[in-house]
Amino acid sequence: MFKDKAILYIFLASCLLFIPFLGSVHLFDWDEINFAECAREMIVSKDYLRTQIDFKPFWEKPPLFIWLQVAAMKLFGINEWGARFPNVVVAFFTLFSFYKIGTKEANSKLGTWWILLYIGSWLPHFYFKTGLIDPLFNLLIFLAIYHVYNLCNKESNRNKHRLLAGLFLGLAVLTKGPVAILIAFLCWIVYVVISKFKSEISLKDIASVAIVSFLVVVIWFVTVVIQYGIAYGNWFLHEFITYQIRLFSTEDADHGGPFFYHFIVLLIGCFPASLFLFRKQQKAPSLLFNKWMWIAFWVVLLLFSIVKTKIVHYSSFCYFPLSYLAAYQISLIVTNKETISRWLKVLLYAIGGIWSIVWICLPLIGIYKLKLIPFIEDPFAVGNLQAAVHWSYYEIAIGIVYLIGLCYLIAKLNTDFEYYFKRLIAFQVVFIFICSNYFTPKIEHYSQRAAIAYYQSFNGKDVYVAPLSYKSYAHLFYTNKVKSPKDSVNLKEPSGYWTPEGTIQRPTYFICKIMDTSIYTSQTPIQKIGAKNGFVFYKGLKINN
Repeated sequence: MFKDKAILYIFLASCLLFIPFLGSVHLFDWDEINFAECAREMIVSKDYLRTQIDFKPFWEKPPLFIWLQVAAMKLFGINEWGARFPNVVVAFFTLFSFYKIGTKEANSKLGTWWILLYIGSWLPHFYFKTGLIDPLFNLLIFLAIYHVYNLCNKESNRNKHRLLAGLFLGLAVLTKGPVAILIAFLCWIVYVVISKFKSEISLKDIASVAIVSFLVVVIWFVTVVIQYGIAYGNWFLHEFITYQIRLFSTEDADHGGPFFYHFIVLLIGCFPASLFLFRKQQKAPSLLFNKWMWIAFWVVLLLFSIVKTKIVHYSSFCYFPLSYLAAYQISLIVTNKETISRWLKVLLYAIGGIWSIVWICLPLIGIYKLKLIPFIEDPFAVGNLQAAVHWSYYEIAIGIVYLIGLCYLIAKLNTDFEYYFKRLIAFQVVFIFICSNYFTPKIEHYSQRAAIAYYQSFNGKDVYVAPLSYKSYAHLFYTNKVKSPKDSVNLKEPSGYWTPEGTIQRPTYFICKIMDTSIYTSQTPIQKIGAKNGFVFYKGLKINN
């Protein structure tokens, strides 16, 4: 399909799919705003070596992705565009890697199917439209594992693969942390075990990869220690490692879930690619790369199913091996002129139906929200639904058209699989583009728009703004907070959340969710000044200059 014009076609696809409407929605709390705020504070403070939140050292994330956001913000401004643009670049390199690797391991058709399945599945496509750290992190881990695989595949120029595996692994650690090393190490261990300890990777290979990845991280860390001192370096390491352990051993920030949480996320979120993963196939040649992709898939899926903290992002690396293995199955169906089984068609109808119901029900919920509210016990959700979002019956047609088109194309798959499956993927790409860009602003209006507007009203003003009883980074980014001597406010901070008690040195404003208002009684030195869509706004009364 692409031949010599692969780079051009992938570049154009990345621009057309992921650049439009990039800044049409505010950044979402927590994660998107967290990373964007780190980048903003780097620019404001001109401290580019370490990440900060509220102009205090932030140990949860290393700086690589933040540096990319800083570069983008220098080009496009400190805004949603600047925060999300790095993932447009990551999208191009990801899709091009798929094409090059798929072509090398099999042929250009498999590389093409790999790209099509990735951009034609809901969550993998959507992630490139965000300011999340995971697309870059996943790409770097994948490239590191790919070069380790090449060491197993008896490739020539082993020094190149050792260097690149170590480089990508080190950069992955600089992106999100040592879990990158854990994933790569577990993949290698599993490969050694299932190969009956007859691995082609020598201790020299492992040592070389480890040394290079270690040097990549150490260069940054030593520079930080030289700049800020050994005490800061020790403190950062202690806090960073403690945080990583807490994510694995506890339900951080109430992000818990059952063991099978990520199985469901991948099954539904990676539709339709996920449904071809376990298709019963005719006899096909055994490829070493397939073995590595299966290992990577199961290692990550099981690892983060065991981890107590359950967040959608954690299994997002699985999108890479999942989409490849599905593409391999599709290429077999096309090459061997096979048909798909009845149960596979039933699953395609079922999961496609779930997505159709989502897009049909969203407008209906908006239209009939007043009838639904009496059945909702969560006062914050009730408040959210009171947002003034316009819905019409015409918008239901989006979900209905999706359902009809999907059913027609699935029904036709055994007539001419290649012809109709390509159209199914094109249909998916169009509707993912439409739904993500059309419905996301409406969803954001319910979830956080009132809070964002409240924060933006203080942009450039000499005030102190803080959330009460819930964690947020939005008040920092959207008030465009700058570091000030007046920031030495003495506010008590139990459980990590600011309270309005203590000495306040300048006009101070607070925000909390409606279900927490009972905490702040008339005895608390704050005054309610408004409420909107589940959020309540306060002004501090005790000011000591």
